[in-house]
Amino acid sequence: MKDRPIWITLLGNMTKATGLAAWQTGRLFRKAAAAALESVQEVLRAEVKKGNGRLVQDFLANKALPAARALLLERMAARLLVRIGLRGALASSVVGWILPFVVEQLVKVAQRTGVIDKLRAHPAVADTLTRLDELKRAAWKTLVPDAGSGAEVLPDDAEGPRLLS
Repeated sequence: MKDRPIWITLLGNMTKATGLAAWQTGRLFRKAAAAALESVQEVLRAEVKKGNGRLVQDFLANKALPAARALLLERMAARLLVRIGLRGALASSVVGWILPFVVEQLVKVAQRTGVIDKLRAHPAVADTLTRLDELKRAAWKTLVPDAGSGAEVLPDDAEGPRLLS
């Protein structure tokens, strides 16, 4: 049996190392995205509970006044900083790239799914909070899509697996 050329072995080692780094980065991205989405959700829910449902609607429609938008983003960033547990420049850097990305995706999903119209049609606090939860789930599916497995919960599978006797 003939030995492989050294460059094939090196290429294989580099491929394995790159795959591991990509996997690790993906896991870290998911954690950062989840923390950012949760921070955004907390701030929006708090505003709705305070009676600022219209502000949340405008924020999701990307029509909020610049001062109000900046205030909401500042609160989201502060909550995210606490959640990720990093300090200094690294924390600012992570918040600086993940928060705008998550907010942008959340706004896109809100516009695409028609959540904004539903919020305007039913402005009650309970309805708004329910819609925000639905929006969060839809945004999470957009941020971290199923990795090609196509697995999904079907309506008749919701009660769980049945054992054959």
